Amino acid sequence: MNITLTALCYPCPRGWEHFEESCYFFSRSQKTWEASVAACQNLKAQLVIINSEAEERFLQAWEVRNKKRTWIGLSDQHHEGSWHWVDGTPLQLSFWNEGEPNNISEEDCAEYFVDGWNDSLCHLEKACICEKASSPCQPL
Repeated sequence: MNITLTALCYPCPRGWEHFEESCYFFSRSQKTWEASVAACQNLKAQLVIINSEAEERFLQAWEVRNKKRTWIGLSDQHHEGSWHWVDGTPLQLSFWNEGEPNNISEEDCAEYFVDGWNDSLCHLEKACICEKASSPCQPL
């Protein structure tokens, strides 16, 4: 019996992690928040938008293992104190660290760090998390 394999199917591209209906790319390169937005867009994705406690726990598990401060797709750059995701939706469910956001020195972009979110200066360089929808078949 001969079997010809024409494609192997995975919900996410190689190097991405799958969770529920999304694929996540944990970038290790350090970029500003704006450069991270652009880098994710180049991957046909966006900076991560956290929509549920389950998604937060999934991301927290990665953070605990890697101990990296990472940009998420949340900022209040357009109106101080009015936090919006990169897709324009307003923040509803949040996981801020205690006392955050505190806007010290005009901190307008959100980062993720082990125990929750923190507002940070957008021009600082950090790793980032990109997210895009998973699909039924992605070639290896």
